[in-house]
Amino acid sequence: MASSFLNVWKIPELRKRILFTIALLGVYRIGVFIPVPGANREALTEFFKTQGQNTMFGLYDMFTGGALEQFSIFTLGIMPYISASIILQLLTVVVPALERLQKEGDAGRRKITQYTRYGTVVISVIQGLAIAYGMESMSPAGMPVVAKGGPWFWFMTVVSLTCGTAFIMWLGEQISERGIGNGISLVIFAGIVARFPAGVYKSATGVFSEDTAAGNLNAVGWMLLVVGMVAVIAFIVFCERGQRRIPVQYAKRVVGRRVYGGQSTHLPLKINTAGVIPPIFASSIIMFPATIATFWQSDFLNSVQNAFQSNTYLYNVTYVFLTIFFCYFYTSVTFNPTDVAENLKKHGGFIPGIRPGKNTAEFIDRVLTRITLAGSLYISAVCVLPNILIGRWNVPFYFGGTSLLIVVGVAIDTVAQIESHLLTRHYDGLMGAGGTRIRGRGRRG
Repeated sequence: MASSFLNVWKIPELRKRILFTIALLGVYRIGVFIPVPGANREALTEFFKTQGQNTMFGLYDMFTGGALEQFSIFTLGIMPYISASIILQLLTVVVPALERLQKEGDAGRRKITQYTRYGTVVISVIQGLAIAYGMESMSPAGMPVVAKGGPWFWFMTVVSLTCGTAFIMWLGEQISERGIGNGISLVIFAGIVARFPAGVYKSATGVFSEDTAAGNLNAVGWMLLVVGMVAVIAFIVFCERGQRRIPVQYAKRVVGRRVYGGQSTHLPLKINTAGVIPPIFASSIIMFPATIATFWQSDFLNSVQNAFQSNTYLYNVTYVFLTIFFCYFYTSVTFNPTDVAENLKKHGGFIPGIRPGKNTAEFIDRVLTRITLAGSLYISAVCVLPNILIGRWNVPFYFGGTSLLIVVGVAIDTVAQIESHLLTRHYDGLMGAGGTRIRGRGRRG
């Protein structure tokens, strides 16, 4: 294993790509601490301590690596780009022109990417206006978040946040093109991982403090907890790499004096086809009432907010139900069994025992429906895990959830790309000679 990691630095191109990626992620982390003019950061910190943790603000702040709490130029993070990508994916299902454009190959994908960039700017402007307007009404502990509001503050906020998101989008594209890994995913990865040392420090200091719940865990409890954490990560890796391989046979074709086809291959269907989008959607919906309650106080919103606290059964059951629903919904949007069956038929491929065309599409859809249920239950279990650990066993830190899925998934994809570079240049992969090769999840929208 050590020699395999040393081989990474022996390849000049791979070494340059890794260093380039690290440098751009460093630029991103520096930008997180550049504030937008006109906001009181002490009041923002107080807001997140008292009200922001169990709302969409806390979720957003996690994905931006603390940029929202700092109210930096990167406050919106890369989320507008992801939202625009999801919207474009949904529109390709209902807009025939976009569907045709998607099937035109590289030229069509470049056009859709350009539309995604325009959509990112529009969403950033809308979200920037909403944040500027909302912050003017925030006054935690009697401290106004905005000292002097008005049109000038709105303009500065919208311009700063929109330019910050556009710059992050450019960083992600540069990493994907000239670095290693998926740049957009690595930006989110860097934001989540950057808060990990602070969480470790908080947990470590809590162990030796008698005033915190962490002091109630003895040495055996901590050892079991660490073993459980390793087991959860291993379980995520196993499920993320798990796939149902449908055998595919290609018929032989004679073209002139040459014989083409005849080989056997497989169609891989991943257990987790939808990725981390379903739990993000579920979290956003379930936290929406609490977010609205921070701006408009009413008895109804307060009662809904209290009913959906993260330690209640209603919250966990609703969260699981929404996650399963969005797993099926997003899988149906991103994966079309009919198109797959038509492509197989067009290239002379067929599934043994299944007639090409409609029967093949129905078979693929039936298999995908079954494995999606297993994938949705796996995602739900990992995302509900933090609430169980904190609520039932009083674990003094947050472990699991969407952030852990993102971190492990992005790490698998990045390692898979590094391994492909090593194998291309006749080096042993990161798993060593004869070891199991690491396969990434592939890029999803």
